Amino acid sequence: MSTHINLLKLCVGAERVEDLIGWQEMTRTRWPDELPRHITRMWPKREAELVDGGSLYWVFKGQILARQRLLRLEEVQGDDGIRRCALVLDPEICRTQSAPRRPFQGWRYLKPEDAPADLPKGRAQEDPLPPELSAALAEIGVR
Repeated sequence: MSTHINLLKLCVGAERVEDLIGWQEMTRTRWPDELPRHITRMWPKREAELVDGGSLYWVFKGQILARQRLLRLEEVQGDDGIRRCALVLDPEICRTQSAPRRPFQGWRYLKPEDAPADLPKGRAQEDPLPPELSAALAEIGVR
């Protein structure tokens, strides 16, 4: 039985999932294995649970809309000499049901039972609902 945990992160500078896809495609060749990475200052204490099936859930403009499976964590050193944590991600970005989230800094752990479900593959290309409508539907229990 998997005992994984997920991470939740604001996708700063991106308004849509397509923005994240484009950015990751542009920066992919920066790494020898060409896998996308997200660099963060703090190393998650629950590393073993994260890499045991966990994902990074992305928040766009107050809504969780996508996730990427976490493959591993690795140490990277910036040009400033400071060591940081690289979250090495699966290149596949899975769209999820929209779920509202308030702003926060850094990242947060997200329990599997609190994570939104993936959208069916056929619905992945549909335009998302406006955030206000999606939030109102989620509030009354309709997704």
